Amino acid sequence: MYDEEEMMSRLFKDVVVLGLAAVAGLYLINPTAGFFEFIPDNFPLVGNIDEAGATLIILNAFRYYGIDLGRLFGRNEQVQQPSDRVYRPDSRR
Repeated sequence: MYDEEEMMSRLFKDVVVLGLAAVAGLYLINPTAGFFEFIPDNFPLVGNIDEAGATLIILNAFRYYGIDLGRLFGRNEQVQQPSDRVYRPDSRR
């Protein structure tokens, strides 16, 4: 089904995504009590960009592993396919 190189590549990618999510989670938990931050929080408007970036990494890791957080917040509508939205002037209705 898969050759050994593809499996190793997929395993490496899975480990990297999981590792990045773990580091981002630890950064958000902040076990150093604020001593280690990329951007200090007392800078107005930009102080929380590093926390937002860590949150985006975690959300993208969930998406990579197929966890749909949209259902958690009640989103149930189906997404239109791009071919459904194409305007065709010669089509009959």
